[in-house]
Amino acid sequence: MAAFLIANMAPIMFSALVLFLLIGYPVAFSLAAVGIAFGLIGIELGLLTPNLLQALPDRVFGIMKNEILLAIPFFTFMGLVLERSGMAEALLDTIGQLFGRIRGGLAYAVIFVGALLAATTGVVAASVIAMGLISLPIMLRYGYDKALAAGVIAASGTLAQIIPPSLVLIVMADVLGRSVGDMYMGAFIPGLILTGLYVLWVFLNTWFRPHVAPALPPEARTLRGWALAQRVAVTMVPPLTLIFLVLGSIFIGWATPTEGGALGAVGALLLAGIKRKLDRKLLTQAMEATAKITSFVVFILIGSSVFSLVFRGVNGDLWVEHLLLDLPGGQLGFLIVVNVLVFLLAFFLDFFEISFIILPLLAPVAEKLGIDLVWFGILMGVNMQTSFMHPPFGFALFYLRSVAPPTIKTSDIYWGAVPFVVIQVIMVALIIAFPALVTVGLDRPVHSGQPAQVQMLGQPDDSGSYNPPSSQDDAADLFKPLPKPAQ
Repeated sequence: MAAFLIANMAPIMFSALVLFLLIGYPVAFSLAAVGIAFGLIGIELGLLTPNLLQALPDRVFGIMKNEILLAIPFFTFMGLVLERSGMAEALLDTIGQLFGRIRGGLAYAVIFVGALLAATTGVVAASVIAMGLISLPIMLRYGYDKALAAGVIAASGTLAQIIPPSLVLIVMADVLGRSVGDMYMGAFIPGLILTGLYVLWVFLNTWFRPHVAPALPPEARTLRGWALAQRVAVTMVPPLTLIFLVLGSIFIGWATPTEGGALGAVGALLLAGIKRKLDRKLLTQAMEATAKITSFVVFILIGSSVFSLVFRGVNGDLWVEHLLLDLPGGQLGFLIVVNVLVFLLAFFLDFFEISFIILPLLAPVAEKLGIDLVWFGILMGVNMQTSFMHPPFGFALFYLRSVAPPTIKTSDIYWGAVPFVVIQVIMVALIIAFPALVTVGLDRPVHSGQPAQVQMLGQPDDSGSYNPPSSQDDAADLFKPLPKPAQ
């Protein structure tokens, strides 16, 4: 029995973690409990030494000293202040008036506002609930198809998952050991393309099924001409300016993501103050929610650190590598299997759980295959976005169900989500087919997995050209001191 446990400790440990998660035990405590329990078993069996667990305090303090993670409370606070100051309502009303005269105008407004909220809040729940409360009753009142309206709102809210300053991108940057700025820059174009694909789906619906997304009647369009232009400028310029200051300063290199988050938090307070919405109640609610979300992330990170320490101690990383490196097809085979795995896991796990549990196991294998980890992280981020939209467990669908009127059936929300899940899968395929969508702004190519060709140059000949050294002894001449020039 002991020999069997020693030989199969890694798969048994991983199976125990999956079992704890399936029975609904909290993620952070599942990770920590499984890690400590199997650490003690490993010590008892002589597979591990007690010194291994003595490294846990250093790991915990390392997490607490990680300045990158400071960006999470800053961006969360920024988003919550903006959401509670009424920005979503103003944007939806203004852009709805702007596009109201065309078929599908309200749906287009929801998608564009979803993208703007994603770029300012980064919180999926806030975006979905705000747009569900404001837009869904109006869309139903003017004859929109229930499934289309529900799907557009849920999908647009999930754009906060991939469009910077997404919280999950900060977490993945820390897990992958890459720059948050690189993750943000790499996610920018895929986020815009995904938004465009949502718009394209609404346009196809209005083209082939005009009755599902009618235009607003003239009496509903209360703003026209100069009044509408003035309203658009007053409503959209402040959040767009904040987006430019926060993301622009990070992309250009003027500020780190943590400093950009602090700038965004101050800017959100200023905008709320200008709108005269900044009061004690707003600040208290925003700070409480920020503390809860940040604590949630840090506790999961501590639990995953305990689990990963013991899992690597029992050679679990080697077990995963052997499983994935032996897949047929090389890079492409690995990417297909991993994306299918993450897609299926997203039915049961949310994006934080996948980021902290699955991604640390996949990243070393991806790096050994020569895959750029920033590109790989963005690919996983787009894939994990489906975890919010999966019927029947998608969190965005639950958020929308909680605020949807009784006339909307749960089946309407599920059927409305299916086309957008397909669109997200198409976006995953586009990133695999065209890696430059992610790497175009990163000043480096995608790693091909092939060894770099290095040519050693010898001394120049009489014609001034360089000849490669003919032997190892000749190569050694390169490191001899140069003769002094004649006086």
